[in-house]
Amino acid sequence: MPDVIRSRMRSPYMEWAKRRSQARYNLAASGMPSYTLAEFCALTGVRLEDIELTSPGAYGYDPLQQALAAKAGVEPDCVVAAAGTSLANHLAMAATFQPGDEVLIERPTYELLVSAAQYLGATVRRFERRFEEGFQLNPREVERALTPRTRLIAVTNLHNPSSALTADGTLREIGELARSVGATVLVDEVYLEACYAAPWRSAFHLGNHFVVTSSLTKAYGLSGLRCGWVLAEPALARAMWRLNDLYGVNAAHPAERLSVVAIAHLPALAVRHRTALERNRQAVQRFLDARPDLQAVTPAHGTVLFPRLRGGNVEDFCRLLRERYETSVVPGSFFEAPQHFRMFLGAETASFSEGLLRLGAALDEHASATPRRPATAPS
Repeated sequence: MPDVIRSRMRSPYMEWAKRRSQARYNLAASGMPSYTLAEFCALTGVRLEDIELTSPGAYGYDPLQQALAAKAGVEPDCVVAAAGTSLANHLAMAATFQPGDEVLIERPTYELLVSAAQYLGATVRRFERRFEEGFQLNPREVERALTPRTRLIAVTNLHNPSSALTADGTLREIGELARSVGATVLVDEVYLEACYAAPWRSAFHLGNHFVVTSSLTKAYGLSGLRCGWVLAEPALARAMWRLNDLYGVNAAHPAERLSVVAIAHLPALAVRHRTALERNRQAVQRFLDARPDLQAVTPAHGTVLFPRLRGGNVEDFCRLLRERYETSVVPGSFFEAPQHFRMFLGAETASFSEGLLRLGAALDEHASATPRRPATAPS
């Protein structure tokens, strides 16, 4: 990508999320509500005197490397710590293809995957995850888009924005397709952390041609720690550490220390969020059952849902919802699915219930203002 274009690169979704997503009833979030420091200390037993401000600079804080490796069931030299999943994805992409190489990315998907690949100079090709198929990852769609120039295939699991789960068997098929052309498979697993009680294993264990990214930012209410990571075979992991030297010297050491504590207490930290998600998931299913104007795939896990509005303009609806009903959702245009919107399931239960009421009221008003299509004349 020419420098004149690269210098103007931006993320429309992140700009919207930072400046316009907030509302009294926020159904536009994606990560579970944050713990306060006092709550975190009470749950984990950490004390202020346990935290140091600085540590000798190195390629990873060893206790955190060890903790992340044990969590993932890998060796520490396969772990690259990063400031959240977005930087982890950036490092993974920068280390696995060269400018001009071809990258396959699912659609719909998280906008930053596409923007980062374009910024790094990739020729981006797309393959579809279809609403009619429950947004399931279909290896045949990948195969149709694959070419000998493909060097990376990027997917999310759970799928962002629908929360659809991809089974290991399907990922293995994608992996074999990648191997056939010498490509790598990047799997963003940040939402997979919200499966909580459901047993799962990282796709990294499917082979060295898989690279996995994740973080503690979505499922545990720990976004402020910015604890993200890449799992990659050791030589590739070392290359990512060297690339990371271009972006920063050392991580914020208090966050590293707190992340080590957090990883040791993830089951306890997840209890509150798991309970809220289960309760809200039941509530949203009742809501959807009563709304003929919405269609949705309702997965068993995840923090987000991606309904389709059956009539009218989604951008107009989202604007009405925010301005008149003080409630926000994410317009599907940010995911290249303009008839959909993404909604958050993890809000505090009372706030979520009120948000659903306001969502319903906005849908009713939007429908009343949307011209009906004329009935088809009999032939």
